[in-house]
Amino acid sequence: MAALSTLGGAFDLTGQVALVTGAGSETGIGFASARLLGAAGARVAVTSTTARIEERVGQLQDVGVKAFGVPADLTDSSQATMIVESALQRFGQLDIVVNNAGMTSVADPTEGHTDAATMSDDAWRAGVSRNLDTAFFVTRAALRPMLAAGYGRVVNVASITGPVMAMVGNTDYGAAKAGMVGMTRSIAVEVARSGITVNAVCPGWIATASQTADEYQQGLRTPVGRSATANEIASAVLWLATPGAAYVTGQAIVVDGGNSIAEERR
Repeated sequence: MAALSTLGGAFDLTGQVALVTGAGSETGIGFASARLLGAAGARVAVTSTTARIEERVGQLQDVGVKAFGVPADLTDSSQATMIVESALQRFGQLDIVVNNAGMTSVADPTEGHTDAATMSDDAWRAGVSRNLDTAFFVTRAALRPMLAAGYGRVVNVASITGPVMAMVGNTDYGAAKAGMVGMTRSIAVEVARSGITVNAVCPGWIATASQTADEYQQGLRTPVGRSATANEIASAVLWLATPGAAYVTGQAIVVDGGNSIAEERR
C-alpha cells in the first residue's frame, strides 16, 4: 500500500467497490488484480466456480482488504446477476468490474485443443460460453447500477490469442477472446457519455500454476525472454480501473513482452 500511496493519489480507489471474477487461483490474474485493487483502497468482491474462493478472501483480509467472496457459475446469467447483486448488498455500490473468468490456458493438452474440423458442437458452445458469455452476463448486470450512478470501470481480461494472434486447436477460445474485444468496443461507445469506460487487457504468456512446460518454453522465446507475472497483467488492470484513465475507453491493451510484434524467435 505504501508504494501506491507515493503516486499522489493517482491510483487511490478509496471508497470504491470492485468485483473481480475468476479469482480462485492464488497465482492467477484475477487474484492478483483483486490484491492490487484492494491495496489501492477498494473494497473487493471476488468469485470463482469453487469454494476455494473463501481461501482467497481470507488472504485478502489478512493484508487489510475489505473483501468477500461467492462461488458462482457465471455461464448461468442468473448467477452472474446474483454476484453483482451480492456486491451491491454487501457494499452498497459497484464501481469497477474485472471480467477475468474463463479458461486462460489449458494445463492438460488433451483437453480443449481440438481442430476446427473435428470440434463438437458442445465443445464449441462450452468454450464460447466460458470465455465470452461470462463477461457479457456480468457486464450487463453491472451496467445497471453503473448507469444509475453515472460512473464505472469495466476491464475485460481477453488474450492476444484471437484478437492479435492465433494458435492451432484453439478456435473456440480465440473466437471468444476476439469477441470479447468486439464486445468491449461496442459497449464502450454505448456508455461513453455516462461516465463509464470499458477496456480490455490482452495478456500473452503468463507464469501461473497452470502454465504448461510448452507455454513456459514459449515465454522464453518472447523478446523480453520470459513469461509475464500475474501482477504485471494486474498492473494494467489497475490503471484502467482508476479515475485517471477516464479518457481511455474501447481499447485493447496488449501485455505480451513484445511477442506479437517480433518477426523472429530466438
